[in-house]
Amino acid sequence: MADNRESMASTADLAEAAAACRDLAELEQLRVHWLGKKGMLTVEMQRLGSLDPETRRSVGAGLNRKKTAVQAVLDARRQELQQEHLDRRIRSETVDVTLPGRSGGKGNLHPIRQTLVWIETYFRQMGFEVADGPEIEDDYHNFTALNIPEDHPARAMHDTFYLEGGQVLRTHTSPVQIRYLETHEPPLRMIATGRVYRRDSDLTHTPMFHQVEGLYLDTSASFADLRGLLADFLQSFFGQSDLSVRFRPSYFPFTEPSAEVDVRCVICQGEGCRVCKQTGWLEVLGCGMVHPAVLDGAGVDQERFTGFAFGLGVERLAMLRNGVNDLRLFFENDLRFLRQFS
Repeated sequence: MADNRESMASTADLAEAAAACRDLAELEQLRVHWLGKKGMLTVEMQRLGSLDPETRRSVGAGLNRKKTAVQAVLDARRQELQQEHLDRRIRSETVDVTLPGRSGGKGNLHPIRQTLVWIETYFRQMGFEVADGPEIEDDYHNFTALNIPEDHPARAMHDTFYLEGGQVLRTHTSPVQIRYLETHEPPLRMIATGRVYRRDSDLTHTPMFHQVEGLYLDTSASFADLRGLLADFLQSFFGQSDLSVRFRPSYFPFTEPSAEVDVRCVICQGEGCRVCKQTGWLEVLGCGMVHPAVLDGAGVDQERFTGFAFGLGVERLAMLRNGVNDLRLFFENDLRFLRQFS
């Protein structure tokens, strides 16, 4: 045990050696020297097996006390080194509070949301209420109540997303008008905004897009009122008080008479370009007087009230207003594109 006593005697130098460690790496080397797999105390512990039981108990107890003492010295020095490192870091990262602050980046509304806000603001100023409804609709509200016959192409599987139980992802926001009529009595003015879904995807179409549908019911609502409202809306939206607007006869199951609305091309100012297909005009929305069958289904007294409705695609208007030629850019989340609309 002479070697053991000599080894144990050297533990008196541990505190001095620990104090001399300049960083955690050196302290770790010291720990390995004492407590590692081949460390001094580890070797002494391995020799216990060769001692007689009585001696093994006494020597083992001494080694355990020594190991505890060594660990305490190492832990204390580790805490000191960590505190010294923290103090140096704090001194090196001192903040000069007299320097001007750095402002963080500011986000902004998505261009589609910007367009929706503008549209909603305009119609609120005109006395319209903004309504919302479910995006998962039943067949009645999405088709039947809007006078869409059973054999209409809009009901086809290639155009509509059908779900279990006969429900669909709404193909337009017109069902919100029907639900609004179920809970409100005319006269009324409302618009319905939100996401709609159709099986379509190309430069000018996506499977999900946004629509705004408007409904106006009153005792003297006329097509002239409809024309005046939409002409003012489009001129205000595009910022051109002299913007030419034309109404072309069309067909929609839920309006009669129906019309599609064109504006003079805001890209080429009517001279003809790729966007307007050299016609000088751009189709922007559909409209018409509410069909008697729709009013009858909603329980509206047609002897007292007439009304008109209109619908527009938000993405199309956003494209035209901002000069965007690919609808898919709005949904790719490319920050380089979106920052243009801050």
